[in-house]
This record gives sequence, structure tokens and C-alpha cells, in this order.
Amino acid sequence: MSAETVASLGSAVHAASTALSRTSGATRNRLLRVIATKLRDHEERIITVNREEVERATAGGLSAVLLDRLKFTPQRYRQMIAGVKVVMALPDPLGEVMERVKRPGGLRIEKIRVPLGSVGIIYEARPNVTIDAAVLCLKTGNSVLLRGGSEAIATNRALVEILQQSLRTVGLPAPSVSFIDSTDRSDVLTMIQQSQSLDVVIPRGGKELIDYIRANALVPVIAHGEGNCHVYVDAPADLSMAEAIVLNAKTQRPSVCNAAEKLLVHKRQAAKFIPRIVRRLQEAGVEVRGDDQSRLLVSGIIPADDTDWRREYLGMIIAVHIVDDVTAAIDHINEYGSHHSDAIVTRSSRNAEKFLHEVDSAAVFVNASTRFTDGFEFGLGAEIGISTQKLHARGPMGLRELTSYKWVVRGKGHVRK
Repeated sequence: MSAETVASLGSAVHAASTALSRTSGATRNRLLRVIATKLRDHEERIITVNREEVERATAGGLSAVLLDRLKFTPQRYRQMIAGVKVVMALPDPLGEVMERVKRPGGLRIEKIRVPLGSVGIIYEARPNVTIDAAVLCLKTGNSVLLRGGSEAIATNRALVEILQQSLRTVGLPAPSVSFIDSTDRSDVLTMIQQSQSLDVVIPRGGKELIDYIRANALVPVIAHGEGNCHVYVDAPADLSMAEAIVLNAKTQRPSVCNAAEKLLVHKRQAAKFIPRIVRRLQEAGVEVRGDDQSRLLVSGIIPADDTDWRREYLGMIIAVHIVDDVTAAIDHINEYGSHHSDAIVTRSSRNAEKFLHEVDSAAVFVNASTRFTDGFEFGLGAEIGISTQKLHARGPMGLRELTSYKWVVRGKGHVRK
């Protein structure tokens, strides 16, 4: 796709944002209802397109991680439709008065939620992001320009057709959801430099993609960060609970960013817990790497090197490290983690509160799996991404994270002296 074509798409998306910003919440909900219905009606066709795409990707040698992200099972597809309905049922954030004050001179000032405007989304493999991102943007009166990965282009193309048909059905401009229908990587650079058309870019992908976009974008970026997530098993921990949480966090879906990549164990629990959990992990097909202390406790642990502690594996690998206490666990997480999602398993309310207060991550858990860091699980309906930044948005990004605000000031002939 030429740079001129990408720029033209950006202009169309920008123009559509004006029309969307003028719609009522009822109109936007009607649009989401139509989208859910059309997705249900076209389920067999979309899953067939996706199955063929997965077969091509498998033959082309796509990694197991990306194949898992690419695949639409009937369960995943129906969960996506359920997410649309959940978003539809959520309160409309637009127009919400965030603050209100009346000044001594009589000026009435309000801070009111408004759409961001036109949003660019860049993502890899997962076709469900096409629907999740579009629905969240449309619910909040934002237009969106999508650029998915090359491995999912046929599935994404079919989904965007449904979205644009739905927009036309309710009388809204089809370019409200636009799609860069190309696998040319140069289109990404053109897209992220459309500062006159896009108000923000949200990339979802690996570290290489995120770093590239941060280095080259002329549009503000909210990054979906990588997930080097930890589970720390404290001295006063229920080991049966810890075992269940570690297995879920690592193996339930290892290819996603909220899967656990590191296991930290208090030294007083190490001799009892590490052989037990390593056996269970290995039975589940997980490669276990570890520090020198953990390797003395059980055979079959591969030596971890200095690079392991910062790595996001996105697969069936976990690294184990023994720590002296909760403070050492917190220090390790803040030093080596990616500020995404980290959990403590403990019976100590004091240690739990210390962990929650001092771990510098977007989501912190007590006695729960890191796999819950998810817009749907947090009650947001879906998510546009999981931000590990601290400005504007942090953690799962739902409706409110897709809004900005403006100040509305009402006077009666007021002039400043």
C-alpha cells in the first residue's frame, strides 16, 4: 500500500471521528448490537477463513506462540461476541462530569469526558483484537485505523467487512473503522507519522515492535508492554494454593503477556515447595530453569543465565529463583520485571500489603493468578491493550482509558480583572 493511500485512510478516519463524536450513547449501543448479531450470523464463515489461514501459517513455519494467538476456536469466537455485549451494557463514559466547581465570582467549571478522537491500533496475530479494539473505540465515540499482522490478514479483512457493514446499517460512516489491508511493513512507519490525522497510536506486540514505534512515531503512543510476570511464594504460604496458582499462571495459556514467566520462592519454603512444583510443571511440559540454589534441590532444572531474569518467554518455560524474604522478592521484581503483573501467595496480611504497596507494576495480586490481568476479567468487557506506562493509562485499557476530557466553563458576562 502506498504512503499516499495510508495517509488517505488516516484522513478518512479523522473525518469520521467528528461524526462519531456527535452520536448519542443509544446510537452507539445500537451499532454494537448490530455488530454482535452480524458476528454471530457469520461465525461459520469467519472460522473457516481463520482455519485456512492457520493452515497456511503452520505450513509457513509460524511459531507455536503466534499460531495459538492466531487461532479462532468456536469458544474464543463466542467469547469475543460475549465481550461485545458486555461493552454494550457498560455505562457510556462520554459526557461524564469528572469534576465540578463553582468559583467565588460565579463561574461554573466542569471537567467532562470526551473521545480521544482518531485512534491507530497496531497488533500482531490475534484477530480478536480487531473486534475488541473497534468495539471499545466505537462505544467511546472514537474512530479507529487498524493495522494487524500479516499472518491474520484474511481473518482481519473479513472482520472489518462486518464492522463496516454494521456502520452503514446504522447510518454512520464506514471509515469509522478502517483497515490497512497490506502486509508491507513500511505502512507501519507511514501510519505512526500521521500526526495530522491520528490522535494516538496503541501498539500491541513484541518488544521489537514496541521499541520501533516508540522510536519513530510522530503520534503520541500508549504502549502495550511485554509481560515478564512473577509469582512469589512467601514463607507463610498455603502450598496447595501456591501450586494451583503457579500452574494456572504458567500453563493455562503460556503465549499471552499475563502468563507467569518467573517463580520466586522464600528460602524457608524452597526445600519443600520447589521439588513439588518442578515435578508438576515438568509433567505439564514446562521447561524449568533455575538459579544455583534451586538446582541443588531437584534434578532436571536447567541453569538460568543472567538474561533469563528479564526475558518474556511466551511459551512453556519458567525460571525459578530463591529469595531471602518478601523484601528481596519485591526488589527482584522491580529490578527485572516489566511492570506488568506480579503476584504473591501468602497467609500474611502484612506481607501482602507490603507487596501490593511496593511492587511497581500495573497489576498486583494476592493469592490469585496473574492470568486475571485482562479487560474482560476486570469487568471492562474487553481491552484495547495492557499498558505498562504510567501516563494516561496503566493496566488493562477499557472505555475510560479511551477518553480524554475538556473543561467547560459557564459564565454570565465574566471578564478577568
